Amino acid sequence: MTDVCFKKLIAMLAQNKRNVPSSYAFFRAAVLIPLVVNQGNLEMLFEVRSKELSWQPGEICFPGGRIDANDSTPVAAAVRETVEELGVTQNKIRVIGNIDEIISPIGVMLYPTVGLLEDTNFNLNQAEVAEVFTVPLSWLMKNQPLEAVMEMGTKPLEDFPFALLPDYPDEWRARTTYPVLFYKYDDYLIWGLTAYVLNKFVNMLDATDLVS
Repeated sequence: MTDVCFKKLIAMLAQNKRNVPSSYAFFRAAVLIPLVVNQGNLEMLFEVRSKELSWQPGEICFPGGRIDANDSTPVAAAVRETVEELGVTQNKIRVIGNIDEIISPIGVMLYPTVGLLEDTNFNLNQAEVAEVFTVPLSWLMKNQPLEAVMEMGTKPLEDFPFALLPDYPDEWRARTTYPVLFYKYDDYLIWGLTAYVLNKFVNMLDATDLVS
């Protein structure tokens, strides 16, 4: 059954390709959407970030991070970060395919890669990862996220050329809104960009009979 599921997943991801936009002015990052097999069922693995980290301590995420200059592709970056964070060997990460890159309203261009972890004997990098947990894909497909709305605005900084635009306001101006998603699983809260990536992937699965 599992082999049939992966064949369908591979075929689905192979059809999901398009041109990549310019990365100008964006923080470029890559993540792995890690799948594991537990008693014949597919589950998704998440990390809980170390509380010692300066950025998003204690929050839930996928393995991943900045795309370095030495990374040949975003996929290579996602795999490298997964090896570093989970302590698995690269040959135990079976890359299945990609989903479309995501351009976040907060200035992140994120490249998600889907992969199967064929070894779950992790040696976590405790400086970055406090713990890991898994959620069955069947649960994710049956439970809709809570959706809230965030507002974004613009405000000119002190070096803005007000002399050129004397009537331009110097206070915050509302520009747009965007959805913020929340998944509550047991004692874990998956939200923000991770929840957005998760929801995008789950919506793709909804169009198939991959998971019943």
